[in-house]
This record gives sequence, C-alpha cells and structure tokens, in this order.
Amino acid sequence: MKVEKLGSNKVRIYITYDDLDTRGIDREEIWQNGRKVQELFWDMMEHAYAEVGFEVAGPLAVEAFTMPTEGIVVIVTQLPPSLAGNADQALLDDEDDLEDEVVPADISEAFIFVFQDLEDVIRAAHSLRAHDGLGGSLYHYKNRYHLFFDEEEIAEDLYDTIWSILHEYGDLSATTTAMLEEYGKRVMDGNAVQTITEHFPLQ
Repeated sequence: MKVEKLGSNKVRIYITYDDLDTRGIDREEIWQNGRKVQELFWDMMEHAYAEVGFEVAGPLAVEAFTMPTEGIVVIVTQLPPSLAGNADQALLDDEDDLEDEVVPADISEAFIFVFQDLEDVIRAAHSLRAHDGLGGSLYHYKNRYHLFFDEEEIAEDLYDTIWSILHEYGDLSATTTAMLEEYGKRVMDGNAVQTITEHFPLQ
C-alpha cells in the first residue's frame, strides 16, 4: 500500500492485488463494500494519517479506479461541510456509523486525468496517437484541462500503457464526469486525441 499526498485535503492510495490477497479480498469483492472492504478502508485511512498526516474529519469523497495488472487506485478528498449533501460526490460522514452502512465509493468505469495547461494535453495526445481507437473527451474546468476516457474504449492489454502515458504529462483527477458536465466546459467530445494531434502539432 502506497500513500501519496495530492494536496492539503486529498490523498491518492495505491493498493496492490497482493494487498487484497493478504486481506482475503477477492478482486471482485472490492466493489461489494463488505466488512473486509470496510476494514481495508479504515486501514488505508490509518496509513494516510501515519504517512502524510491526512486526518479523517467530516465528509469524504471516495473514488476508486482499477488498474488491471497493478491494483486499485483510491482517491480520498476531505470535503467542506457545505458539500456534505452533494449528490455528485460519494460521502462517508462518520466512522461511528460504519457498523450498519457500507463504505460509499464512486466506482468509476472511466478515468480522468488533469493537466496544468494545453501544452501538456498536446504532448499526451501525440504520445497516445500510436494506439488506435482512443477517443477521449476534453473539458476545461477551474483553469485546467481534464481528459476523460471511458474504459470500454481501451483494450485491457493497453490499459497500463495508456495510464502511464497520461500520468507522465498529467495527474489522475478526483473530479467526476458529473462535475465536469455541470460546471466545466466541454471542449472536445469523444475525439479529443485525433482532433488535438491533427490541429496542434508538437513544437
């Protein structure tokens, strides 16, 4: 298990499949939010506090993404109280309530990478161009660019390669597609890689 601090209110946690096996959690079971998964979640929170000082206090947004050969990536964001009722976020209000509730999570069948500027998006798109069939949608939100891919358009044997390329130029985003649709501006819909590489040559 590896913890990476993304900001004062956000951490990214990498859980290998060996971590799951050690805890007796099947790969499919991770999405069922049973007791063992709940215990794993709070184990993650303890690691996050011990390693980077991330403390659970109030509502959390939890998002999980699968990486076929490496494991699970979990992004946990500490939300301000005003967002506690936001339907676009998956929230966990209090550890004391865990006994009778599942650990909520936005289990995504897609992933979104965020880039600081358009140049990084262009570089990423040109690196992805060699892999046919990639579409992608590009959004502008909070002065940054978000590139969204549906997992269905990425062949399983290329998943880790695509992930690595995107991670080279950007960062995995905890922003949901619902948030992007509601508050962001969709710049390119479904053909971002092709459009960018055709109209924006590498400098």
